[in-house]
Amino acid sequence: MSEWHSFLRDLLEQWPLIFAGLLQTLKLTVLVSVSGLLLGVLVFYCSVSSIKIVRTFFRGYISFFIGMPLIVLLFLMYYGLPQWGVKTSPFVIALIGFSLNVAAYNAAYLTTAYNGLDPVEIEAARAQGFSHFQIFRFVILAQVLRLSIPALTNQCINNLKDSSVAFLIQYTEFFARIQELASTNFQFFKAYVLAAIVYLAIVSVIVWMARLTERRFALNRGVM
Repeated sequence: MSEWHSFLRDLLEQWPLIFAGLLQTLKLTVLVSVSGLLLGVLVFYCSVSSIKIVRTFFRGYISFFIGMPLIVLLFLMYYGLPQWGVKTSPFVIALIGFSLNVAAYNAAYLTTAYNGLDPVEIEAARAQGFSHFQIFRFVILAQVLRLSIPALTNQCINNLKDSSVAFLIQYTEFFARIQELASTNFQFFKAYVLAAIVYLAIVSVIVWMARLTERRFALNRGVM
């Protein structure tokens, strides 16, 4: 009982810092999810370009960043850029590094959905005289986004979980504050259980929102 009392006391004392760290985690997760989706759509568009060199380059981009471990990318930017005279904050490094990585995954999800589309629709649009961009905007994009909702939701969840590695480049997010709490009283198990509960609660909210979105934009299976 005395251990729990000590843990709760330290938790209450450090709660303002922990809450501030949680807000930093949510900020990074939301911004990365948005920027990663927008950049992912751009990368996907270029990866299906009618210009071979553009298509090849952006498919290479997808393969490169999917193959690059996120922590390696963050370390390269955090420790490497200052040697080239580029100095910025850990948040900016995390935002850029995460966005580049997430965009590659999102583009891959959209590409998978694109490969499942009926090519007759695209050919019909070409026959109607639509440009490549018009076909992408009016025929392809809406369908692949709807089909990719489950995969994009999983990526948002991964963004939340992966944000915990940002403390390794001195970004003081939620997990960094939990580490500080644990080091105060050496009750690591209780601190990490608290972290797990918080992450699970946020994931549950993301899943709930994704299900609402999927229900709202679900394809009408009754249409043949």
